[in-house]
Amino acid sequence: MKKFNFRKVLDGLTASSPGGSSGGGSGGGSGAGGSSMHPGGTAGAAGTPRDEIQETLTSDYFQICKTVRHGFPYLPTALAFDPVQKILAIGTRTGAIRILGRPGVDCYCQHESGAAVLQLQFLINEGALVSASADDALHLWNLRQKRPAILHSLKFNRERITYCHLPFQSKWLYVGTERGNTHIVNIESFILSGYVIMWNKAIELSTKTHPGPVVHLSDSPRDEGKLLIGYENGTIVFWDLRSKRADLRAYYDEAIHSVAWHHEGKQFMCSHSDGSLTLWNLKSPNRPFQTTIPHGKIQRDGKKPESCKPILKVEYKTCKNSEPFVIFSGGLSYDKACRRPSLTIMHGKAITVLEMDHPIVDFLTLCETPYPNEFQEPYAVVVLLEKDLIVVDLTQSNFPIFENPYPIDIHESPVTCTQYFADCPPDLIPVLYSVGAKHKKQGYSNKEWPVSGGAWNLGAQTYPEIIITGHADGSVKFWDASAITLQMLYKLKTSKVFEKQKVGEGKATAEIVEEDPFAVQMMYWCPESRIFCVAGVSAYVVVYRFSKHEVNTEIASLEVRLQSEVEDIITPEPEIIPSFPDASSQLPSLKSLSGSTNTVTCEGTMKDSIPCLSVKTRPVRMPPGYQAELVIQLVWVDGEPPQQITSLAVNSAYGLVAFGNCNGLAVVDFMQKTVLLSMGTLDLYGSSDPYQRQPRSPRKSRQFAADNFCMRGLSNFYPDLTKRIRTSYQIKGSRKLSLPTDLKTDLDHVNGHCTSPTSQSCSSGKRLSSADVSKANRRGPGRPPFRKAQSAACMEISLPVTTEENRENSFSRSRSSSVSSIDRDSKESITALYFMESFARKNDSAVSSCLWVGTGLGMVLILSLNLPATDDLRLSEPVMVSPSGTVLTLKGAVLTFACLDCMGTLTHPPYEVWRDPHSADDGEKTRRRKLVMHSPSSSQDMGDHQFAVICSEKQAKVFSLPSQTCLYVHNITETSFLLRADVVTLCNSVCLACFCANGHIMTLSLPSLRPLLDVNYLPVTDMRIARTFCFTNEGQALYLSSPTEIQRLTYSQEMCDNLQDMLGDLFTPVETPEAQNRGFLKGLFGGSAQAFDREELFGEATAGKASRSLAQHIPGSGGIEGVRGAAGGVIGDLTRARIALDERGQKLGELDERTASMMASAEAFSKHAHEVMLKYKDKKWYQF
Repeated sequence: MKKFNFRKVLDGLTASSPGGSSGGGSGGGSGAGGSSMHPGGTAGAAGTPRDEIQETLTSDYFQICKTVRHGFPYLPTALAFDPVQKILAIGTRTGAIRILGRPGVDCYCQHESGAAVLQLQFLINEGALVSASADDALHLWNLRQKRPAILHSLKFNRERITYCHLPFQSKWLYVGTERGNTHIVNIESFILSGYVIMWNKAIELSTKTHPGPVVHLSDSPRDEGKLLIGYENGTIVFWDLRSKRADLRAYYDEAIHSVAWHHEGKQFMCSHSDGSLTLWNLKSPNRPFQTTIPHGKIQRDGKKPESCKPILKVEYKTCKNSEPFVIFSGGLSYDKACRRPSLTIMHGKAITVLEMDHPIVDFLTLCETPYPNEFQEPYAVVVLLEKDLIVVDLTQSNFPIFENPYPIDIHESPVTCTQYFADCPPDLIPVLYSVGAKHKKQGYSNKEWPVSGGAWNLGAQTYPEIIITGHADGSVKFWDASAITLQMLYKLKTSKVFEKQKVGEGKATAEIVEEDPFAVQMMYWCPESRIFCVAGVSAYVVVYRFSKHEVNTEIASLEVRLQSEVEDIITPEPEIIPSFPDASSQLPSLKSLSGSTNTVTCEGTMKDSIPCLSVKTRPVRMPPGYQAELVIQLVWVDGEPPQQITSLAVNSAYGLVAFGNCNGLAVVDFMQKTVLLSMGTLDLYGSSDPYQRQPRSPRKSRQFAADNFCMRGLSNFYPDLTKRIRTSYQIKGSRKLSLPTDLKTDLDHVNGHCTSPTSQSCSSGKRLSSADVSKANRRGPGRPPFRKAQSAACMEISLPVTTEENRENSFSRSRSSSVSSIDRDSKESITALYFMESFARKNDSAVSSCLWVGTGLGMVLILSLNLPATDDLRLSEPVMVSPSGTVLTLKGAVLTFACLDCMGTLTHPPYEVWRDPHSADDGEKTRRRKLVMHSPSSSQDMGDHQFAVICSEKQAKVFSLPSQTCLYVHNITETSFLLRADVVTLCNSVCLACFCANGHIMTLSLPSLRPLLDVNYLPVTDMRIARTFCFTNEGQALYLSSPTEIQRLTYSQEMCDNLQDMLGDLFTPVETPEAQNRGFLKGLFGGSAQAFDREELFGEATAGKASRSLAQHIPGSGGIEGVRGAAGGVIGDLTRARIALDERGQKLGELDERTASMMASAEAFSKHAHEVMLKYKDKKWYQF
């Protein structure tokens, strides 16, 4: 191919360029954003792969596009329902609108202004929605496309909108304002009518006070020419639109919150601020003919019942064959302060109070008919709560709720971490669903979910996807995310392996997390072997195996001491630093760690060898699903609490789990239940340590180390949920320190970029230039040491606690996972771990089992794993862990590893094929483990070399193994730092996907690290985004956009092109139900609503034009952009033509109706004239 040859020519030029690269294979690249080849190393190792590997991915394969948003709308404010289309709309305080239909139909749209949504009104069965926002603007949304867009906007300049009402099958919208005036807007043109109902005309002239804002507007079900206006102060006006005067006025001495009509139009009900309901009759408006305080205590002396809390909304719905329903929110007695928010349903004499878990925002009664002048026949109530959405079945006397098909309980406990797997084994979803279905709640309504509008199909995407969310209460949820939907499969409660902590017990023992001690911090899942591993905030790791059978067993546990003691080493000479100890010599010293019996508590408050939590010692019943295999806990050491875990990796083929923190690394054999390795990071280097550690005096006190417990604060991710995690430690003879972790992201808004903590020293506060950084990275053993601030690959929170001032300063500088800079504590976090079949040393002839270790200082160590030769000896022979002596370096904290074979194909770590550990089949129990050492996608012959891909928060490097030559390096960012990096597959190829703290999403080709995509997608304004962002295969990614919502996106051009087919349709053609025949007598004496012509009354010809300064019309996009993320000209033209045709067809239909009416009228006139002519034809003039 010419393209490939041309690239080889360019690469040859780059390689031969004298200034194009750094020498030695360990340098810092060719400059910011540059990619280069390192000429160091053997020609065969460096040159051969370049000639063989043909990269297929180009920039044409990539495009960023949001796909779908899951979860409960954050901070909801408004609710609307289309009774014909059967779709639901929810508005929020952030200006978002979520439109929901049948499962799979879920649409998210956003007001550009970000102003809160005050009210929503559907144009029933028209495929349109009107929203009123807090910036006093009205917007008309077109729902006849998969991505709704605004057709028109109307911005009020002098008045504030308080209430809107759109009558059924009307194109005139009534808008009430804070000044008490009522304006009328034409929905088609979005222009104000000249017809205005001024507040001073509506009230009596004798009234001296302003009635307050308009809180209610509705037309009479009996006569559309009459408008009921409710004012806040208790005034009700029944306005005749034709005669432009008030037919009647009613007054009540309590503020009005809402009004509801009886369907016959003769009575209406009001709810008030004193908890009362008043029923009014139009024939006697002087006073209400019925007043009740439903929850008020009846006084013995016959006085008026006690006032209650305000009834915020009431709905009055009639039934043909039973008593009417009166449904209201609020109105509870003041003396029940602890009562939860409630919805009251009054049906005849029966009163039912439904208590809610969260405050009620709004509710709507769903009725069989859209016509307000018919028996309403209510069948359900949709209740929008602050953090939930429930639907109550009114057709059953016990009012059960419907089972909600939407994934709106993501935030049931705050999400602390996420994982995303695309194209996983297809049998996983049904298996997880089968074990999860057994735990489903009972007692739901047996009827179908009533919000059933829209249409949805699977689309072209067929591969299975699974999302895993970890939560603050220790629960883990597995979700089926296939075909841009989300459905919960299975929930695992990791806290069940621990004893429940009694009140006050934590202070006496080793409790270090005051709230949410079981919060999930990290997760590792191997879909093929179904091994699942969780790291918790209280410094523990739990290994789970999957079984379809229930089992009763004890939970095995290990305790590990992992504490860095480098500060006690006085000598500066590197060769005197203890070398890497042999694993066999370490095993005997770890016998005491294999159980929880040898815990020692020192005198006074000094704690030692105590874990943070207590594992259950009795046999535990484990239901089918994930069952705990082993619990590993870090313990207190000499009065210092264990540091939180910053990296985690598991391998089922090796039977090993590895985890690290800012003190060091631990490797555990979960098959033999033994600790193989537990040592400080510096000890891992042995004599290979590239940094010369300077002599330090021992610490005077351990107080600060205990205070500096690395706490990852949930309050940073969920400040609105008031989750506060504090580090607290009781010091003898001093006050207790309780520190809120209100970390703010290190954003430099002036320069528009983030500042990496690895480019500065916390102790001095001096920022180093990029040249200094690269120089320090390249220094040899004899050069002065460079102490970098500890890195933040895992987004840990640093709490250096000395003085209040020092603490405040540290928040703006350190994002570190260690306590402080390397200068002060000499701690180096383990930030990345990866098990792999690889070349551990230079000149190795074959691959072997390895553990790759990445640190916060950009160091990469390779540990060799010596496993028993045969599977029979696996449970009896010890596993040996030893250093390979290999040390590689990068700039910034190491984030991720991957391995490519000699053909450039991604090589997956080996795994054990899943088998049920508790199967009843004896043959299966005794069957040998089936190991897959190489992934099916790669060749069985690994070849004589492979590529190691390593990405740090600053740069990416590709090394050729076993020569360890750095073939490619790409400096990803100089002014910011990466938050997430993943090696992913796309279109049968592989690439490196990165998310930067300055909001950029980038992809690089592999192995050559060519930039393929760089889009400024999302500024990281919240730690939640940084904590939950993750990439997966097939061009998919996700993050938590709010505490309650998951936003999914794609960086694949193919998926962007197919997205329209995958999204659901909000509007489907449905016939509007016909109005009931009212009968001759009712039509004759009940008033004629059909005779009212709003067009004649409100149109420009009669009412004139409204003042231009009152409101400004803003034409919308017409919905063209919504048809596709970035629609081409042809599609846009077609859509414009379709919309124009729709409008033209509608106008032609109206014209046809008018023509037919004129023809009928002309025929009637002609017939009448002919009869008159015949009557007087033969008469003389004097006979008239």
